[in-house]
Amino acid sequence: MSIHISANKGDIAKVVLQPGDPLRAQFIAEKYLEHAELVSKTRGIFYYTGLYKGKEITVGASGMGFPSIGIYSFELFTEYEVDTIIRIGTCGAYSTDLKLFDILNVENAASESTYAKYAWEIDDEILPHQGNIYDTINKTAEELSLKTKAINVHSSDIFYRKDPAVPAIATKYNCPAVEMEAFGLFANAKHLGKNAATVLTVTDIIPTHEKISADERERALKPMMELALESALKSL
Repeated sequence: MSIHISANKGDIAKVVLQPGDPLRAQFIAEKYLEHAELVSKTRGIFYYTGLYKGKEITVGASGMGFPSIGIYSFELFTEYEVDTIIRIGTCGAYSTDLKLFDILNVENAASESTYAKYAWEIDDEILPHQGNIYDTINKTAEELSLKTKAINVHSSDIFYRKDPAVPAIATKYNCPAVEMEAFGLFANAKHLGKNAATVLTVTDIIPTHEKISADERERALKPMMELALESALKSL
């Protein structure tokens, strides 16, 4: 077991789906995986391993922000020899060009964060997805007749801010949406030579204050979850 994940060696699959919320991980495991076993619950961050269409997949939470996903993804990649992590999460849209329920396959993540610089001496402000899982997700979406959008996303350290204007870095790199983890995941995967992707569902339109209600979230996130699961199958 690692410092923050209490699973034994061999309890974690080679491909991990990583939502931020532990309860979302539990929901996916209970709804989609056969023989799902809770293999870690340290700090209330749940990890389940089970079978999806006969193949072993793990789903477990990342928590919120670069420090949290940085810890969990690093330990998964190194201590548990995970090959691929697919982050599945939600995001806010800076632009009305995006709509509620849109599914985004993140091509690049831009950030003002110093995470990559001080963790791995990576000075880039923008990092791409890592490995071939991004292309697998695009092909799988076509097969499922799901419309996805390939975009750049702003990965921010900040949820609440004084200035409501779109941050300069989002404008600089044409990022129509914002979330808080992709850049950290991509940095770890780049440093370690692993595969990493981020698939997001738009749940908030920031300029118009539109939001998906709590009651709509399960329906809203189901296509993204199924896309990630089907893509995970192809990478095993």
